[in-house]
Amino acid sequence: MAGRGSAGTAGYPNGVRIVVAGDAKTGKSSLIVATATESFPTNVAPLLPPTRLPEDLFPDRVPVTIIDTSSSIEYRGKLAEELRKADAVVLTYACDRPETLDRLSTFWLPELRRLEVRVPVIVVGCMLDKRPDENPISLEQVMSPIMQQFREIETCIECSALRNIQVAEVFYYAQKAVLHPTAPLFDQEQQTLKPRCVRALKRIFILCDHDRDGALSDAELNEFQVKCFNAPLQPSEIVGVKRVVQEKLPEGVSEHGLTLTGFLFLHALFIEKGRLETTWTVLRKFGYNNDLRLTDEQLLPPIKRHPDQSVELTNEAVEFLKRIFFTYDIDGDGFLRPLEVEDLFSTAPENPWNEAPYRDAAEKNALGGLTLDGFLSEWALMALLDPIRCVENLMYIGYAGDPQSAIRVTRRRRLDRKKQQSDRNVYQCFVFGPKEAGKTALLNAFISRSFAEEYVPTNEERYSVNVVEQAGGNKKTLVLHEIPEDEVKKFLSKKDALAACDVAVFVHDSSSESSWKRATELLFDVASQGEATSYEVPCLIVSAKDDLDPYLTEIQDSTRVSQDLGIEAPITISTKLGDFNNVFRRIVNAADHPHLSIPETEAGRSRKQYNRLINRSLMFISVGAAVAVVGLAAYRVYAARKNASS
Repeated sequence: MAGRGSAGTAGYPNGVRIVVAGDAKTGKSSLIVATATESFPTNVAPLLPPTRLPEDLFPDRVPVTIIDTSSSIEYRGKLAEELRKADAVVLTYACDRPETLDRLSTFWLPELRRLEVRVPVIVVGCMLDKRPDENPISLEQVMSPIMQQFREIETCIECSALRNIQVAEVFYYAQKAVLHPTAPLFDQEQQTLKPRCVRALKRIFILCDHDRDGALSDAELNEFQVKCFNAPLQPSEIVGVKRVVQEKLPEGVSEHGLTLTGFLFLHALFIEKGRLETTWTVLRKFGYNNDLRLTDEQLLPPIKRHPDQSVELTNEAVEFLKRIFFTYDIDGDGFLRPLEVEDLFSTAPENPWNEAPYRDAAEKNALGGLTLDGFLSEWALMALLDPIRCVENLMYIGYAGDPQSAIRVTRRRRLDRKKQQSDRNVYQCFVFGPKEAGKTALLNAFISRSFAEEYVPTNEERYSVNVVEQAGGNKKTLVLHEIPEDEVKKFLSKKDALAACDVAVFVHDSSSESSWKRATELLFDVASQGEATSYEVPCLIVSAKDDLDPYLTEIQDSTRVSQDLGIEAPITISTKLGDFNNVFRRIVNAADHPHLSIPETEAGRSRKQYNRLINRSLMFISVGAAVAVVGLAAYRVYAARKNASS
């Protein structure tokens, strides 16, 4: 494997912008002019305009624009602006003035951090020709303490614009630091590849290991070389590559070819020898950006949809995930244990399910293992909440189809209401209710978590997702989305708040009258919001804690409210006793029939009645107008005949 070719612009279509900063009279402008003209300037302007270097000056053929700056107080605002727009920063000091070197660590490097300028920094000692020869100190000795303190320094170099010593190299290193940065790939302290780099290279290795035998054969290695560097490897070169690996790392080569361990070793070797462009060329060819994530060009374009449309995985994506599940279920026990899930995501930048809202959203066994339904549910939740990231992760774990073939946009919910049937496979249920009503217990029960006696308040939105089997064997994925009581007002302040909701559930503690009253208020708030925005949703009342004695008028109150609103009678449950009264099936059934169980408030009824009156009036006017037109036509015929007879 050899480093031929270049990494291309890779995220820098307009070229690389390098800002030169440092104390006054440290050689900034002379350095820029000497690089652009290959000669030492006799007269230099106090501040140069932006300087564009020829594209063919460096091997990557990426345009470089150099921005000169001033260290004067009045220029400080402009300096900060330029630094924030930089792709790389060149900090200069004068080799014959030690105080300008000290200023790097006392002012310039802290200033970059204060401005949150997170780009590679090249430290340049200018006017090397003026440094006194007595008691010379090596650059490494001078810069090592500073580089230990400021890890953003990519490299250090000394130069002389007067004698044309290492002048062009300054901006070559700066451009290289942008296009081929060390930081994402290599841990300088540990002298190892960084975890995210290992994950990206592992994915590339697996994609190139077509026969899945855990090694790159000579043919696969050659195909990889052609893809990345546009040139084949000679048989003798392949032998040489494997010999280098085998001498240092015997397990890096097997009877089948170069192993993953050997593949990673080669890249670590390239980086240690300063050939970062080789590894970056490989990463770029497989679509990675500087953050070692797939570039936007590799991913889904923005998804066009109305607020009341959702996103689901297609059958093609689901079948792929089923195959992946059984591939990584090494022990064949029907569960993906945490280590197996980590292995599955070992070719992604990170395991996306280690963070909210996915971390605790699906059903797991006592050992933390996911069933197939739990595994598919996690993916369904990600497709619903963050479809672009969902497809990105599908690609990381090996989905090779067109990214757009992995998802489908559902029909608009308002059209579902007209058709009186939903076409969705994944439903989102918003769970409302006052504190201590039993919302969290309902979500926990849905994913088979044991009942917790101690009350723990929920302060942020939370999700539970599982598969619900309907009568007849039809399966739907249900997402329960808990909305804390304190967040409801803020939540409903958004016009499209209910657009993503397929069904709303209102949980109350059946033993507490105040809990019932608050749940009723929330129900009316949601119903009114739906009527006002045309995002009406089916609503169900859940009377929780049925194991406790109900308050005196609970049955009459709940029956009256449900009848007044035109929705089902409350569903009684006890999560403590495990009595759920088919609540999850009934939630899915309500979502299946989006035209039913929609509450109608008094204001909503009045509005509908008013609209009917207006429509009737318009109809009467239009009929009257039609009669008048016919009458006028008849009169004109009569008048014409009369004129003709006379």
